[in-house]
Amino acid sequence: MNFPKDFIWGAATAAYQIEGGGLEDGRGECIWTRFSHTPGMIREGHTGDIACDHYHRYPEDVQLMKSLGLNGYRFSVAWARVLPQGTGQPNPLGLDFYDRLVDELLAAGIQPYLTLYHWDLPQALQDRGGWENPDSPQWFAEYTALMTSRLGDRVKHWTTHNEPRVASFAGNWQGRHAPGNYDLALACRVAHHLLLAHGAAVPVIRQQVPDARAGIVLDLYAVSPITPADEAAAKLFDSFQNRWFLDPVMRGQYPTDMVEVLGDILHGIDVEAVKAAQVPLDYLGINYYMRRMVRAVSGGILPFEDFTHPDNPQTQMGWEIYPDGLYQWLMRLHKEYQVPTLYVTENGAAFADPEPVNNTVNDPERVLYLQEHFAAAARAIAEEVPLKGYFVWSLMDNFEWAWGYTRRFGIVYVDYATQKRTLKQSARYYQDLIHRQRA
Repeated sequence: MNFPKDFIWGAATAAYQIEGGGLEDGRGECIWTRFSHTPGMIREGHTGDIACDHYHRYPEDVQLMKSLGLNGYRFSVAWARVLPQGTGQPNPLGLDFYDRLVDELLAAGIQPYLTLYHWDLPQALQDRGGWENPDSPQWFAEYTALMTSRLGDRVKHWTTHNEPRVASFAGNWQGRHAPGNYDLALACRVAHHLLLAHGAAVPVIRQQVPDARAGIVLDLYAVSPITPADEAAAKLFDSFQNRWFLDPVMRGQYPTDMVEVLGDILHGIDVEAVKAAQVPLDYLGINYYMRRMVRAVSGGILPFEDFTHPDNPQTQMGWEIYPDGLYQWLMRLHKEYQVPTLYVTENGAAFADPEPVNNTVNDPERVLYLQEHFAAAARAIAEEVPLKGYFVWSLMDNFEWAWGYTRRFGIVYVDYATQKRTLKQSARYYQDLIHRQRA
């Protein structure tokens, strides 16, 4: 494998999954605070109140990143930590935390890649209708202005949203993420406003930080029909799960085939208005984890169903391990969408890791997973895809949303009782790979 000398080797996290700190220092409640404290929503009743205690342990965690050789760190800001009510009066102690984190990263030679929204909407805004409220793009633009004015002198890479598909569909249609709704029409309205919010925020980033690099992060599935007769269904699934967010951002329009299928579900949405989501981007981040097999069905709201391939290896999440899908997406984004710069902003796997022995954790399945996906990325680079960095998910084990602490994605093992961090075999593999690539 050969990667460019200036390649960004990173790891990724999200605020609610690692920070902890509860509601101390004036932090406001977010939708995940409320959701995780609702009985029955999270495995074993877990919450993100403590998580990895990164709020207090960030200097140790930054030194851990430095020891691995990382030169990029992708993290998100907890909106309710800096704006407890979502709008209005900022929280100085919350802003101070991100000041200290950014300074710590830069002192360690690590570039901060900041994500403004990773699913943790302030509960005060959810109480005002959340992302369904037509005012939500303006709320987001105001929050963007606050963060760019505070950190823009040091942070140059700004991501508006992480995975708007999950925020809208998993949270408002499938009910398994905060805020826990089961309404497809609502989910489509939320998705629409998330896209408009992206379009509203990027100009703010450019105004406040003239040398900023601005982008968005989308999660993209590899898609295959189960039989040749399911090819049309697979195309529609791709339109709904991938292109419903990719096409507005890159082309200023929703996929017309899916607009027709959804029909009255889109009542009240001005689909033409999504053109405002098409703003010039410096990069697109791709979160890639799996392939979905699709077959045609009739009688439901949507004319398809998706499955995990039954015969291929899977992670503990039940996700098919399909590295070629990453290569396919990188090539597709380069050829069909002419994205100027790409990053793999998340890629990783949950496995049933053993507890540490002799100050290490043996996770050979994760090592193989990463090797195969790095190879897919290197193959795309060799074919002139402008891939500039790779952020492993995740730096450390953390609160895995509805799964609580029952799933571990980290390359660093976290003992939640003691908060001790232990490098896994995968972290040492990554450390060695980075060293060899730089050499």
